[in-house]
Amino acid sequence: MDLYSYTDTPKYQPQDIEDASEFYNLIERSSLTHQLSETRPYVYWTMEIYDKANGIKGGGGLGVLAADTRRVAEKLEVPFVVVTPFYRSESHQKIDDLSQNEYSEKVSPQDYSFEYIDEVTVSSAGFPDSSLSIFRKTLGSTQFITMSEPNFGQLYEGDGSGDHRLYQEVALGFGGYKALKLVGIKPAVIQLNETATIFAALARLDELCANGMNLYEAIVYVRKHTLYTNHTLLQAAEPEFNRSQFEKLVLPNLKSNAVRCWLMEQFRNDRLRPNLLAIELTEAKNGVSKLHARVADFRDRNNDKVKFQAITNGIDMETWVLPEIMNTYYSQNVIDKFGLPTEEFKEQIDKIDAPAIRQLKRLGRQELNRVLATRKDQYNEPVQIPEDAVLFDFKRRFANYKRPYMAFEQPETLRQILINHNAHYILAGKVHQGDTAMYQRLLSILKLVDGDPVLRERVHYIQDYDEELGRALAIGSDIAINVPMIGLEACGTSWEKDIANLKLLISTSDGGVADVKPIACLEVSGNNYDAEISSLYVNMLKAAAAVKNDQLLEKTVRRQLKAYLPIISGTRMMKDYLKFLFPQHHSQKSSAPRNTPVSEPKKAAIQ
Repeated sequence: MDLYSYTDTPKYQPQDIEDASEFYNLIERSSLTHQLSETRPYVYWTMEIYDKANGIKGGGGLGVLAADTRRVAEKLEVPFVVVTPFYRSESHQKIDDLSQNEYSEKVSPQDYSFEYIDEVTVSSAGFPDSSLSIFRKTLGSTQFITMSEPNFGQLYEGDGSGDHRLYQEVALGFGGYKALKLVGIKPAVIQLNETATIFAALARLDELCANGMNLYEAIVYVRKHTLYTNHTLLQAAEPEFNRSQFEKLVLPNLKSNAVRCWLMEQFRNDRLRPNLLAIELTEAKNGVSKLHARVADFRDRNNDKVKFQAITNGIDMETWVLPEIMNTYYSQNVIDKFGLPTEEFKEQIDKIDAPAIRQLKRLGRQELNRVLATRKDQYNEPVQIPEDAVLFDFKRRFANYKRPYMAFEQPETLRQILINHNAHYILAGKVHQGDTAMYQRLLSILKLVDGDPVLRERVHYIQDYDEELGRALAIGSDIAINVPMIGLEACGTSWEKDIANLKLLISTSDGGVADVKPIACLEVSGNNYDAEISSLYVNMLKAAAAVKNDQLLEKTVRRQLKAYLPIISGTRMMKDYLKFLFPQHHSQKSSAPRNTPVSEPKKAAIQ
C-alpha cells in the first residue's frame, strides 16, 4: 500500500512505502491504526474549505488550511472525513472604474463527481423542516461529506449573529452528524474548526443522552472525544445569539430534554456566544500558532482564562511549492518521504546555492506569467512581469489588520524603490463583503496608483484573488510583504508558502512567523505606525538588494528555510494533532497535556 495517493505521481515522489504504519511509528503510534479506521475516522468539521479542484471554494485562510489538512491526511493514509457545506453560490470580484463589485456563479456537487447519498432534515420552530442533500466524495483514505440545499446561501452570508448564519451552523452540525450516520461513520474524534461548528458536538451530546446515557457522563464523553481549534484572538469578536434564536433554530433539533435544559442554562441575560459551548464541550483546545495560544483571551463560565495548546498551522507543500523546488528538497535530502525535515536538513540547505535559487525562481516566474495571462488587473488588462524585474507581492484578504495599504503610505518612497531596483508590486486580495471602510481604502490605493505614471506602470492589483493566483504568486514573485498588526494574526500560511518557494519574507513578528524568536526574516518593527512604515521601506530596499546579490540571497534564503521548514511542514502539523489527541499511546517522555481525549469506552448507548 503506497503512502502517497496521486493521480499523477511526480518523478521525485518516493515509491518505497509499503504501509502507512511507518508514519505512525515516527510518532510512536503503532497502535493508532487500530483506533482510526474507515468507519471510525478522524472527523474534521469546518464551515469552509478552499479546494477548488474538488469544487468547493472557501473564503480565505481558514478554508485553505482545511483543504491542506485533508490533503496531508490523504497522503499519510490517515482515515479522515471533512464535514462541510457545499455552497451552491460562489462569490467573485470584479473591478469597474477602480471600485470593487461582486457577482456570483452557480456551482453543483454533481459537477465535481460528488456522489448523492440521501436527504436529512433540520428543524426550526414555526417552519417546515429543511431538507439537506447529502453528497460524498472519497479521495484515498479521506472523504468529503457535504450538505446543501437551494436556499442555503453563500459562505458567511448575512450578519454574523443573524438567523441565517445560525441556520447554516445548525445545518452543518446537526445535518452533518445525521449525514455521518447515513454512511455508517462513527467519529473516533471530532475536530471543531472554529466555533461555528459547535453544533456537531451538541448533536453528539444529544444522541448520547437520547440513547440513555446520563447528561454528566455524556458531557464527559463528548469532551474527551472533541478538539476545539480556535483561530480567533478575542472572545468578544465571536458572534452572539439571543435566546429566541436558539428556541427557533436549535431546540427543535434536540431530542433530549436534559440537553435542552442544560443548553438554556448556558445563557446569560438571554444571550449566548457559541464559543462558550465549545469551551464547555471540549477538553482538548488548541490555537494555531505559539503566539496565538499564548495571547488568545477566552474565558469559561467561571471567568477563568482558557488554556490553549499551540499547534501551528502547516501547509501541504506539494500543492503550494513549485515541483522543481520540491524535487530539489527531496534529491538534496532536505525533507524525507513524509514531507518532514531530515535530521541533516540544515546542512543540506547550505548546499542550495544562488545559481540554483535563480534558476528555480526563473521557472517560478514563467508559471506566474502563465497564470497572469488569464487574469486581469485594475484596468481589466492581463499583466506580464519581466523576467529580470524584482517582484514584490502582498497577497491575502484585504482586511484592515493585515494593513495592505502600508506600502502606499509614502508614494514617493515606493516610487523610488520600484524605479531604482527595476521592481514591480502586485497587490491581490478581496475586501470582505460588507466591509465598507476597506472598500474605500482599496479605492484610495487604486486612485493613488492611477494618478502616478510610475506606479501605474509598476503596481498591479490582480482581481478575483483565489488559490490559483495565491499559488502562482508564492511561486513566481521574489519578495513577500506580510505586515499584520502585532497580536491580531492567529497564524497565517501565505508566508509559509513564500519561504518554501525560496522567496524573501518581510514581516512583522506576528502569527506563525513569531514561532521563531527572533523572527528569521526581514522584520518590520517600530514603536508606532510611522516607525513601522519606515522599517517596511528599509526592508524593501534590503530585500531588493539581496535578490540581486548572490551572497545575500543565499544567506537570507538559507536562514529562513533553516528556521521555518519544520514549522511549514503539513506532516508536522498532522503529527502534532495525532500526538495531542491520542496521548495515552505516546511515549512516557511525551510532553502531551493531560485531560485530552482517551480511547472509546464500551457503552452500548454510544453511536
